[in-house]
Amino acid sequence: MNKQQLEQLLGEDLTGMSSVGGGCIADSQVITTRSGRKFFLKQGFSNGMFRKEANGLKELARPGVIKVPDVIDCGDDYLILEHIEQGSKKKDFFEDLGHKLALLHRFEGEHFGFFEDNFIGSTPQENIPSEDEAHNWPLFYWNKRLMFQFRLAEKNGYADNTMQHLFALLEKVYEKILEGSEEAPSLMHGDLWGGNYMSDIKGNPVLIDPAVYYGHREADLAMTKLFGGFSAAFYRAYEETWPLQEGASERESIYLLYHVMNHLNLFGTGYYSQAIRLLEKLIR
Repeated sequence: MNKQQLEQLLGEDLTGMSSVGGGCIADSQVITTRSGRKFFLKQGFSNGMFRKEANGLKELARPGVIKVPDVIDCGDDYLILEHIEQGSKKKDFFEDLGHKLALLHRFEGEHFGFFEDNFIGSTPQENIPSEDEAHNWPLFYWNKRLMFQFRLAEKNGYADNTMQHLFALLEKVYEKILEGSEEAPSLMHGDLWGGNYMSDIKGNPVLIDPAVYYGHREADLAMTKLFGGFSAAFYRAYEETWPLQEGASERESIYLLYHVMNHLNLFGTGYYSQAIRLLEKLIR
């Protein structure tokens, strides 16, 4: 989308367009209008990714418990968002984030998944459940998350005999691993690592770049452990707001596996060993 198209869409002249970091994959810019309004523009893909992101942000906004950027407009190859000025984290930032994430997870869906497939990073993420998967979290998670990534790894040449053998063994025990943790479908950010939250000008938490679906909240929390960036106060506040079920720490590995497999498929063999270690841990 060029300057002229943006001016027509926003209804006023632009006085500035500056490139900024916008995650790992999108071409992102802050655009400023003559009246001083600012917007965040993402471009660089024409596969419908931005429409899916817009729908995810709108879904996260529904409970009204944590700030996400307002969607101004989107198309197949662009997304215009409210520009949120970044500020220093307030003193109780992580307590607030943990509390609000628990409240977000309290927002229940009618079934697991989402009304549309979307993306996690640039990887497609299948969300539309079969009749059997809609109310069976272990089956949904196995088919739509772990097996999707495994088949992609096979296609990419990463799933060697060792990985194939370990996945075959995991298939026999995944239901037992998840047994006893049943809950209603929770609204999930879906890709909650340290780069996908920020603090606004007042120091309040904001969630960005989601991969939204309704799932088991432990999967959202597991992702926060992959690269760090969340303090002990965050987890303490979450637990105080809505305690996790017994055995959550033992189930962490099966939820981490999805994200490690996704990173293997996105970035290559640097994540292979980590995937194998998780698989070996899970089948012990």
